[in-house]
Amino acid sequence: MTVTTVRTIDLQPELVRLKQELLDARERARKVTEGLPAAAWGTRPPSGSWSIAECLMHLNITSERYVPLLDAALRSLRTRGLLADGPLRRDFIGYLLSRFLEPPVRLRVATAPPFRPGQIDPLHEVLERFDYLQGELLVRLERGAGLALDRQPVVSAFNARLRYNLYAAFCVLTAHQRRHLWQAERVRAVVI
Repeated sequence: MTVTTVRTIDLQPELVRLKQELLDARERARKVTEGLPAAAWGTRPPSGSWSIAECLMHLNITSERYVPLLDAALRSLRTRGLLADGPLRRDFIGYLLSRFLEPPVRLRVATAPPFRPGQIDPLHEVLERFDYLQGELLVRLERGAGLALDRQPVVSAFNARLRYNLYAAFCVLTAHQRRHLWQAERVRAVVI
């Protein structure tokens, strides 16, 4: 597995927290799959919710869709030379969305078809991809150090009608990861 390191020396406190959340998600993904019987990987619980495989594959799809958006937003900030001048803040939509996504799940929402996993891929491939994508998100976080992430709008990959700032996009991504890792942990408790 690829391990990407991020220097914390130049990161604003808000980005240090996000870095830790991304690293924690990486560890939770490893733990939820550790010693998992092969038959349990793609097994849905009796409730019919997603399997562990589907949860992690969905997170991979989401990260793959967000990386180019993050790159474009970071390029725009650098081009305009917008530097942070205080604590980073989520805008109202980003705040609401990241709060809504936090576990425990209170309201289930259907996932848009492009974000639904299809065929179940092998565990080692999915986990390796998850680890790689976490590294890619960590790199983008480092690239944002010192920039005014809260002054750069981003259009949601899930819904083009939703816009929030770049800092909120990172918060939404980490809250979304916690939601589906929480779901995967609950599935594991039922299927093995």
